[in-house]
Amino acid sequence: MSEPNVHSFIIKLRLEKAVCEPGPTTWHGYITHVPSGRRSYLRDLDGIAAFITPYLEAEGVKTGLRRRVWRRVKGLKSKDK
Repeated sequence: MSEPNVHSFIIKLRLEKAVCEPGPTTWHGYITHVPSGRRSYLRDLDGIAAFITPYLEAEGVKTGLRRRVWRRVKGLKSKDK
């Protein structure tokens, strides 16, 4: 049974600890929107919110001004590539 107002996401993170030299653990990951299969690779935790925000807005959820500005800047950067 389909649930039109339900969105599922899978977040996968891979932790990498420096082997040869002591140093911080780094991570890489991605988030997938389960119903559509759309995927985005993550560079930071803000990427999670940026990926989910359009789905919330499509359901009528109002997100903060900071998020909207950030999304616009991100869109401009991707057009420059």
